[in-house]
Amino acid sequence: MAQQLFSSSHLCHSSVSNRLNISLLSRNVLLLLLVSLRLLLGVFLPWTGSPLFIFPNRSSSSYSSLPSNWRDYSLPQAAKFVAKDGTVIVCTVSYPFLPFLNNWLISVSRQKHQDKVIVIAEDYATLYLINQKWPGHAVLIPPALDSQTAYKFGSQGFFKFTSRRPHLLQLLELGYNVMYNDVDMVWLQDPFQYLEGSHDAYFTDDMTRIKPLNHSHDLPPPDRNGVTYICSCMIFLRPKNGAKLLMKKWIEELQAGSKAYEGNDQPAFNWALNKTYHQVDLFLLSQAAFPTGGLYFNNETWAEETKGKHVIIHNNYIIGYDHKMKRFHDFGLWLVDDHAFESPLGKLE
Repeated sequence: MAQQLFSSSHLCHSSVSNRLNISLLSRNVLLLLLVSLRLLLGVFLPWTGSPLFIFPNRSSSSYSSLPSNWRDYSLPQAAKFVAKDGTVIVCTVSYPFLPFLNNWLISVSRQKHQDKVIVIAEDYATLYLINQKWPGHAVLIPPALDSQTAYKFGSQGFFKFTSRRPHLLQLLELGYNVMYNDVDMVWLQDPFQYLEGSHDAYFTDDMTRIKPLNHSHDLPPPDRNGVTYICSCMIFLRPKNGAKLLMKKWIEELQAGSKAYEGNDQPAFNWALNKTYHQVDLFLLSQAAFPTGGLYFNNETWAEETKGKHVIIHNNYIIGYDHKMKRFHDFGLWLVDDHAFESPLGKLE
C-alpha cells in the first residue's frame, strides 16, 4: 500500500512537473516567436513601402481627432496636430512633385524635424496619398488643381500654387512660428540653430554675388532699378505684428500685380519687404549657410571654400523638372533612390 502511495505520489509529482515544464516551454516558445516576429518585421517592413517606425511620437489617442474624410481637414486642425514647441514647417506640393517632396522629407527627417511638417496638397490625389501613408500631415486649401498636370517650376501653373504661400498668415494668426520651404531643397544641417535672436522674419538672398562670411543681416539695398532679390522659397516667421504685416503686404502685392507676377511670386515678396522694412524686424540669413543654387551649384571654388557651412541647399537657377532631378543626382543630393525609408512616406511607387 505504501508502495502504491509512493508510486501514486511520484506519478502526481511527475505530472505536475511535466505540466510546469510544458508551461515554461510554451512561454519560452512564445517569447521566441515574439522576438522572431519583431526581427522579421524589421527586415520585411522596408520592402512593403513603409518605414519601420511610422509614428514613433504619436499616441493612439492623438489620431482620434483626425477626420474620417480628409476633405474636411483644415489648416488649423493640421497645425494643432503637427506643431512642436509652437512651430510648424510648411511646404506646398502637387502630385507630380511627390518625388521632390520625399527627397526633401528625408533630409528633414535626418535633422529630426519631420513631425512638424504640414504639406499643403494642391490636388486631392496628393492629399489622400500623403494622409494614407502619414495621417494628419497633409491638408488641401481649395480650389484644388489638376493632379495630372506636371507643373514646371516657373510656369503659370506653378505660380498658381506657390502664390498661396501667404496662407502662412493664417498660421501666424493662430500663434505659430512658421518655416516655409520649397520642396526642391535639401537640408544638410538643422536650420533652426541659425535663427539667431527673435526677429520677425528671416529670409535668404537670391543673388549669386559672393558676400563676406560676416556680411550684414539687414535687408540688402535695392539695385539701380530699385529692386532687391530676396528668395521667397525659404522663410521663417514668428507670430509677431511685423511678420503679419509683411504677409498682408505680400498678399496685397500679389492681388494688385497678379498679371505682372504671373509665373513668379518672388517680385511681390520683394516689393512687400521694401515697403515694410522700416516696420518689420528683418534678418538676412548667412549666404554660406543658405546659398542660392546659382552660387552653390555653379561656383565650385566657393562651394569648396565654404564646405561644412552649408545648411539648406536650394536647387534653383535651373528650369525643368528633369534638369533639377539630374542636378541633385550629379551632386549626390538625390536621396530617394537609396534612402526612401528615412522618409515618413516611405517608398513611393
